[in-house]
Amino acid sequence: MNNTLLEVVNPYDLKSIGEVKLVDWPTIDGWLNTATQLHRQRKNWLPAHQRIAILKKTAQLMQGQFDELAFQIANEGGKPLVDAKVEVTRAIDGVELCIKELGHLTGSEIPMDLTAAGAGRMAFTTREPIGPVVAVSAFNHPLNLIVHQVGPAVAAGCPVLVKPASATPLSCQAFVNLLYQAGLPEEWCRFAPCTSAVAEQMVTDPRVGFFSFIGSGAVGWHLKSKLAAGTRCALEHGGVAPVIVDESADVNAMIPALVKGGFYHSGQVCVSVQRIYVPEDMATSVAQAIADKASLLKVGNAIVTETECGPLVNPKEVDRVEQWVDEAARAGAQVLCGGHRLGETTYAPTVLLDPPAKAKVSTQEVFGPVVCVYGTESLEDAILRANSLPVAFQAAVFTQKLNAALRCVRELDATAVMVNDHTAFRVDWMPFGGRRHSGYGVGGIGHTLRDMTQEKMAVIKL
Repeated sequence: MNNTLLEVVNPYDLKSIGEVKLVDWPTIDGWLNTATQLHRQRKNWLPAHQRIAILKKTAQLMQGQFDELAFQIANEGGKPLVDAKVEVTRAIDGVELCIKELGHLTGSEIPMDLTAAGAGRMAFTTREPIGPVVAVSAFNHPLNLIVHQVGPAVAAGCPVLVKPASATPLSCQAFVNLLYQAGLPEEWCRFAPCTSAVAEQMVTDPRVGFFSFIGSGAVGWHLKSKLAAGTRCALEHGGVAPVIVDESADVNAMIPALVKGGFYHSGQVCVSVQRIYVPEDMATSVAQAIADKASLLKVGNAIVTETECGPLVNPKEVDRVEQWVDEAARAGAQVLCGGHRLGETTYAPTVLLDPPAKAKVSTQEVFGPVVCVYGTESLEDAILRANSLPVAFQAAVFTQKLNAALRCVRELDATAVMVNDHTAFRVDWMPFGGRRHSGYGVGGIGHTLRDMTQEKMAVIKL
């Protein structure tokens, strides 16, 4: 390992809060060799009961360090403390869910006498670990995303190397250390912060059995294109989440949900509410109601209890959001609230009414505190506009009409459609992932655990 250090800062005041050592390629090369040998020699495999005991102990240790883990999420990731506590709860539940899902990881009997050719035989399948896992993660949920990638690998019996986002490595490091404290031998899980070049070399190495990626589409698709033959993968990217509102929607109940879904973690969520399609005669009033509530959100340092919207992950992201909003405003969008930066690291919660269809805020993932509202001519018009982009992740519809709800569920291009809830809703056992440019494969702890195993069939001639 070289002595290059990665400095970690609080993204609000940019003050240093820690550092981690970057791992060099020779070290990772050795780790991959060890991981390969662990997988190839069945005698090295950890039995299921031992993996379960380790995960149980990990969850207990996490509960004992609940406040410290929440503060660390807020301090390095900029997620408000109230939401960071929710993330820790989810992460603990996620570790426990790995145990539950492991009990459901079973094979099946294959009927063999359906034709004369198979008569006199019996067959069944079992599931085995797929091999060394490499996980590359994102900054916006620095503990829970690691649990979603590393927890299933440990449960499945796969050695795993995990590269956290460079902005938020401390939560990942804490989780890996808790696994060690719970009894997991270090060779089964390696904390691997590294440069992009080293990460690409690690991901594309032929010894990797499964690659788990959470991050930008540009990086994810690039890495997938360079994977070694035989490496399986799952990619989770982002979307430009659409919401359809029809004339029957319960507006009073809807507005708080849209504000939460749009401005949670300052919009730095892959399924944040971004495009809201409203009947033309309701668009201005709905947009103004969202703006009225968004303008009251308290923006500041995420470690302060009162903060509701924290900083963006770095000042360059504030610059980018500022440029996109300014572009939309110059092209005719009405700025109903926000529309300006509050400092080097923060941007005001912003609501735009009718930005142009080709503006960046209408076509690309903002990943910032910006919500756009558009007037539409009909439900058909709203669905067409919602489906107009090459990304497709989670979508939503607000309506009191069953026919409208079911039509949107049927016709929206999305992996999940929320009815009378915002697009950012998620529980950790549900299938979660994007279509088309938004990703490849399906996340969710049970689905990931299954992806990290492979089926083997035994055929016995009687």
